[in-house]
Amino acid sequence: MLLFVMVIVLGTMGLALIRAVRGPTVYDRILAANAFSTKTIVMVVTFGFVVGDPGLYLDIALMYALIGFIGTVAVLKVSEFGNLGQSQEGLSGQRE
Repeated sequence: MLLFVMVIVLGTMGLALIRAVRGPTVYDRILAANAFSTKTIVMVVTFGFVVGDPGLYLDIALMYALIGFIGTVAVLKVSEFGNLGQSQEGLSGQRE
């Protein structure tokens, strides 16, 4: 049963990857990349149950989720503001 779940999740990961490549807008691509990341977390946890050591793989999945969330927020801020939200004064180091 778990192998069937892994095949289904791999199929949905493929669909998310297609949307990330072909997305008409940058927000569609970001959303598809975030969905791909979420499906990767599900795949890691499922693989942990298949192998028989879910505790180790659950820790890995949690770290991947945190890094994926921070990365998604950073990419959204860059796409919205053109930087990570710093003022132009802070970037140039000079004050007028």
